[in-house]
Amino acid sequence: MTVIDPEAIADIADGRRANCDLIVRPMASSDADALVRFHAELSDRTIRLRYFNLHRNLATEEVEHLTCVDGFNRVAYVVEHEGEIVAVGRYDRCDKSCRAEVAFVVADQFQHHGLGPMLLERLVETAKLASIGEFCASVLAENAAMLAVFHGAAFPFVEEHFGDVVELTMEIGPRCV
Repeated sequence: MTVIDPEAIADIADGRRANCDLIVRPMASSDADALVRFHAELSDRTIRLRYFNLHRNLATEEVEHLTCVDGFNRVAYVVEHEGEIVAVGRYDRCDKSCRAEVAFVVADQFQHHGLGPMLLERLVETAKLASIGEFCASVLAENAAMLAVFHGAAFPFVEEHFGDVVELTMEIGPRCV
């Protein structure tokens, strides 16, 4: 468990300073109820930007899949505020073993304060230890904030547009072959 450096996070939307009330830590299977509460509080727009449709309720199997990670092939970090999840960043190793799909979701009131880039940085560090050299992501073209997270990272990337979806591949380590 790590307390997030308050200098790395911008002021929270209601004006309070993040200070030491944001904690980042690995997802645990015991986070199931907290993840369901987190998801229930997301706006319809945030859910649609994350899942590409209005996916209001997480099925029991989804919650189990999302919270049962091995820390190597499947990794997820949560950011907590006052004991509740306010952001999740994760990767899942793909069939090509040196590549992983990465995804993020941040509670509406905590968006645009640096949590996405911070989670990406944490996931990159973990992925490199697991010999993952590429992250890939599918992002709705209208999701400018998520695209900005990837564009703002210091990694070379390829971006392809397929209708409303942007497919990104980002080199985070040794070239994936």
